Amino acid sequence: MDSAATHEVFNQAHNLEDYNLFAGNQALQSALQFNAPSLDTSGLHALGARLGSAEMQTHAQLANVHTPQLRSHDRFGHRRDQVEFHPSYHALMGEAMKAGLHGSPWIDAFVAKPGESTAHQRRAAGFTMFTELEPSMLCPISMTYAVMPALRGNMAIYQEWAAGLSSPHYDPALKLFSQKTGLTMGMGMTEKQGGSDVRANTTQAAADGSDAWGQRFKLIGHKWFFSAPMCDAFLVLAQSAGGLSCFFLPRVLPDGSLNALRVQRLKDKLGNKANASSEVEFVNATAWLVGVEGRGVPQILEMGEMTRLDCSLGTSGLMRQALSIALNHTAQRQAFGKRLIDQPLMRNVLADLALESEAATVLAMRLARAFDHAGDSFERLIARVLTPIAKFWICKRGSAFGQEAMECMGGNGYVEEGGLGIMARIYREMPLNSIWEGAGNIMALDLLRALRKGDVAQALAQELAPARGAHPALDRMMDSLPARIELLANEVQARRLAQDVALAVQAALLQQSAPGAVFGAFCDSRLGGDWGHTFGTLGSGVDFDAIIRRAMPR
Repeated sequence: MDSAATHEVFNQAHNLEDYNLFAGNQALQSALQFNAPSLDTSGLHALGARLGSAEMQTHAQLANVHTPQLRSHDRFGHRRDQVEFHPSYHALMGEAMKAGLHGSPWIDAFVAKPGESTAHQRRAAGFTMFTELEPSMLCPISMTYAVMPALRGNMAIYQEWAAGLSSPHYDPALKLFSQKTGLTMGMGMTEKQGGSDVRANTTQAAADGSDAWGQRFKLIGHKWFFSAPMCDAFLVLAQSAGGLSCFFLPRVLPDGSLNALRVQRLKDKLGNKANASSEVEFVNATAWLVGVEGRGVPQILEMGEMTRLDCSLGTSGLMRQALSIALNHTAQRQAFGKRLIDQPLMRNVLADLALESEAATVLAMRLARAFDHAGDSFERLIARVLTPIAKFWICKRGSAFGQEAMECMGGNGYVEEGGLGIMARIYREMPLNSIWEGAGNIMALDLLRALRKGDVAQALAQELAPARGAHPALDRMMDSLPARIELLANEVQARRLAQDVALAVQAALLQQSAPGAVFGAFCDSRLGGDWGHTFGTLGSGVDFDAIIRRAMPR
């Protein structure tokens, strides 16, 4: 026997690459057709082809292998406070900004007729697909998207910065904003002692006169988790004489000098490796008041609505990519005489994952629709419900989903090499969206605050009404919610309520946007109890063929 034959490679799946992320995602297409039937999706088709290319996947891998490096000083001892990135990181940022994932909805807001814009949904679909490619570098993209409306609290700054913040050009240079082709912004809220309790912030802001940008302050303090410190400017919270306030803090001051923002170190995180997260100190850093002094928290909550949308979209994208990789692998891998995807128990697992992925997608895209119609009173109310439940439930399901999808590949899913390493990257990334921008308890309590208002609870009932009578388990869930909402004083049940509201809304949306096989299996399992305590425990009457066929990425 030729010893070389022992090294023959067979029964290994080819990587999932050079495919169109949009064309193969029937769940996303259906969600868009339901929520934005007039949307021109040609740009999303083009973006999907670009993001699914082997070239872009290589950039994603390299940006995570060659992580950001802090250069606090130059060779002569001068402060630099700069973060260096691999060229692949810059390539990814360039693609994201070219696609308008940071600012395009705010441009459309000025040209679209009231109630007709689909800009947030178009951007949401693009953001979801980009997350499939590489999620961590989207942090500055998401923050730039979120701060734009709040920045209008200082119109002088907004008028000078808005064009750069919505520009499709990526410009990583550290220089004066007016000399750059594109700008990004970040946020700085979290401190060592506070975390989600931003009212506990200790950073101090002392009045320092005024100029063309309004009231100027000097900031002294720290931020414990300051993500994307290479952005051109930040909205930060600090305590001023009038209370906790919001401030605009640029990296480069109007006179061209560097602001006194000291990057102390970069965080060594579980995942999110391509993105630089840091600890910073403000040493008499110059900043300008945004909005009304003492009203910083309401402004932060406004930004939080948008970043929480992105957390939901991001986890939906990660779910979709993990499912796509699992389907691609099991469709090629042979075991026990047949393809894995043809093994009955594996089919149960894959179909169950597909249900979870589509339900996450349709809920996140429904929330994006509410952002497109913020002028509509009903949509404002429904956004108040959907934001916390989408952030809570979709993100909470992510880690279990990632682990199950990885298990579909066995040991191949656990390695870090080449295209296979995407699954490990997804698994490490999954907990992030659940933690950032308000962890599970914060979201559940936020839902309670919303539902204590009768008009919000009525809006929820109206949102669920179109699916009335479609499935007995969904009807029972809808019937139970009003009485439970009346008992909102019991905070210990807040998570259970958030879970059930999320499931009911997902089911109602699937009834209107997905095939009967998907809707029926989702209700039977998630609402009707024909389900176990892990993925792959759907009932035997499920149409596995239809669900898996719909979910295939090619």
